[in-house]
Amino acid sequence: MRIAVFAGLALAAVALTPGNAHAAKDPTPAPVATNPSDPYGSGLSFESVSYGPQRRQDMDVWWTADGSRRPGVFIVHGGWWSSGDKRYMTSVSRAYAEQGYTVFNINYRLSGQASWPAQRTDALDAIATAKRHAARWSFDPKNFVVVGFSAGGHIAASVGTYGNGLSGLRGVVGLSPIISPLLAYTDGLATTDPYKRRLRASAVKLAGGCAPKGRCSRVWASMEVAWHASPGDAPMLTVHSRDEFVPPAQSQPLRQMLGQVGVPVTVVTVPGVAHSTPLYREPSVTERVQQWISERFTQE
Repeated sequence: MRIAVFAGLALAAVALTPGNAHAAKDPTPAPVATNPSDPYGSGLSFESVSYGPQRRQDMDVWWTADGSRRPGVFIVHGGWWSSGDKRYMTSVSRAYAEQGYTVFNINYRLSGQASWPAQRTDALDAIATAKRHAARWSFDPKNFVVVGFSAGGHIAASVGTYGNGLSGLRGVVGLSPIISPLLAYTDGLATTDPYKRRLRASAVKLAGGCAPKGRCSRVWASMEVAWHASPGDAPMLTVHSRDEFVPPAQSQPLRQMLGQVGVPVTVVTVPGVAHSTPLYREPSVTERVQQWISERFTQE
């Protein structure tokens, strides 16, 4: 079944152009305070802004207002593409801001509001907004990474393989990323694992409610991160638990396809079943991810 589905979509992937990302229409963010400060008391500057006119097209920004230009970290939350919120990433976001980065913790339209590629488009629009207002947020638009969790890891990796590389993007990190919704679909067919079954249903919902065949083949092809690998893409780091429901096998096509065009992909597997944020909070994983991000900004 898996071989047949992949073969049936291969031709669609060849002709497919990436989703139509666009710059956010509103050129001016709407700060929540005239003299913004972190409501959590860290002393960092903080505000919530909209990067587009629709519900959930918003993000929180933390930065150090010292007039310098600092590397950026974009955080993309998980939640089966259909739930979750940036507020669940607050502590992770503030931790990176306290390390000296400018941090953008983004919301995006969920699959119940808009089907794929709206989620990738929203992430790209958030990045475009950050670049336009780089001076405001002490942000260096030529140096940033995107970090995604679970379904957010899929969105982050999709940004990483959009076009022939995104200007300024130095790396992508995925914690339990769903790199292949198609693999998730086939893995969820013959299993009693409730999480794998739910992931399959979530991928169908993301695609607009239809299976990967016929009229839906193009959108499923668009959702396959590895099929859009290009030489200009940024390096990627993915982390999985060995026995979680988003297995390390999810990242193998990414390592293979990006490797073929000369882009390094590091796939880390750790023992256990921890998924997404709980996986990230394991000390060895946190340190590995933070070190990898730091190296992206120190390399010439």
